[in-house]
Amino acid sequence: MGRFLVFIIGFAVAIVILKYRAQIKGFTGDIAFAERIFGVGGTNSLIVVVAILVFILSLMYSLGTLQAIMQSVLGGFF
Repeated sequence: MGRFLVFIIGFAVAIVILKYRAQIKGFTGDIAFAERIFGVGGTNSLIVVVAILVFILSLMYSLGTLQAIMQSVLGGFF
């Protein structure tokens, strides 16, 4: 049940980030490295990428994939 809850919260957070990305950009301002890497509008692109990562990571955690990857990459540290 806990993993499912993490997925629901991650999905909701990703939707909120996408819905309010203009307000987030207004709060943070232009992010220099995002503008340099993604070009004009790079801050908006970075916000979308962060939302997608939140969704994917919460999905991976809820399915157990994230734990398997962390175990194989970090081995004894995890």
